[in-house]
Amino acid sequence: MNDAVRHSPGLWALAWRRLRADRVAMVALAIVALYLVSLLLSATGVIASHWDAEVGVSYAPPAFLGAETAAQRDAPRITAPPAPPAENPRDPLGPVLKQLRAERAAGKADSDQHGSRNPLAGSLAKGAKRATLPFGADKWGHDIIQKTIKGSETSIVVGLTSALLATVLGTLFGAISGYYGAWVDDLFNWFYSVFTSVPYLLLILAVAAVLHQKGVLTIVLILGLTGWTGVYRLIRAEYLKHKNREYVLAADAIGASHASRMFRHIFPNVSHVALVQLSILTVGFIKSEVILSFLGFGVPVGVVSWGSMLNEAQNELILGKWWQLTAATTAMAVLVTAFSVFTDALRDALDPKLK
Repeated sequence: MNDAVRHSPGLWALAWRRLRADRVAMVALAIVALYLVSLLLSATGVIASHWDAEVGVSYAPPAFLGAETAAQRDAPRITAPPAPPAENPRDPLGPVLKQLRAERAAGKADSDQHGSRNPLAGSLAKGAKRATLPFGADKWGHDIIQKTIKGSETSIVVGLTSALLATVLGTLFGAISGYYGAWVDDLFNWFYSVFTSVPYLLLILAVAAVLHQKGVLTIVLILGLTGWTGVYRLIRAEYLKHKNREYVLAADAIGASHASRMFRHIFPNVSHVALVQLSILTVGFIKSEVILSFLGFGVPVGVVSWGSMLNEAQNELILGKWWQLTAATTAMAVLVTAFSVFTDALRDALDPKLK
């Protein structure tokens, strides 16, 4: 009996056991892990390192649409030259003009033969650009698949880093507010009320306008400094509930400091709440980055993300070029759905009421 008590599984072991029993959650976890692996490979330059290379013609269609589309689109429109005016037998300049036209035609043929005035022929001779790509190309001939992989790196890094910053701030503020109470709690509640009184999107745009500098770090600060309120509310409630329990009073009796009681005794018992909030915020911040980049407050020129791809795609749709929009939205939808399913399963697995 004592051995069974001594070796009883803890909260995280029980949670992992529940997760493994949920097949949908494990599939979602595998999809999220696949995205994270592609992020690491992209960050280290193993894949998508040359996403900005102009490997295709402008707006090259996907390969499954066929090469005829690109050939028909890029083929030069040949129009018949206007017929030369009829020669006037009485015109004294007729022979001179006829000779000049002959010399001009000979010079043009010679220049076309050497490729000096035909850049298309020179590029075709080099074989630099492809007419079709596996999932098409954008305006500058960038491969959409590589661009989507590189964009996922930026969007996921922004989502994870921003969520981590917001979770740390919310956990710290909630722990101090819930543990000390009194006027400290009133001060943090006033600060929380000010933040939540402003609409979230308007607050994000206001902070973006104040920082006034585009970049990944700026987006992380914008999202992290505005997204801590939900974590604060939940962590504060947990600390209010745990601070008067027996194990905390016992820690006080043996002389444990306030910091020790807050973070060594109480926090391990509420850490599952912070972890679930981290997962939820990651999903929300990935979508927020897309919104910011779509509105022009996101990543700078030269940095690709799913949001910047959607920003470019709105002009491409007018021309009937749908492949960049489809690639960005599909990649984002798959990740957000998998992350959301995994977050729900993790929340159920960590819920103490289900033990």
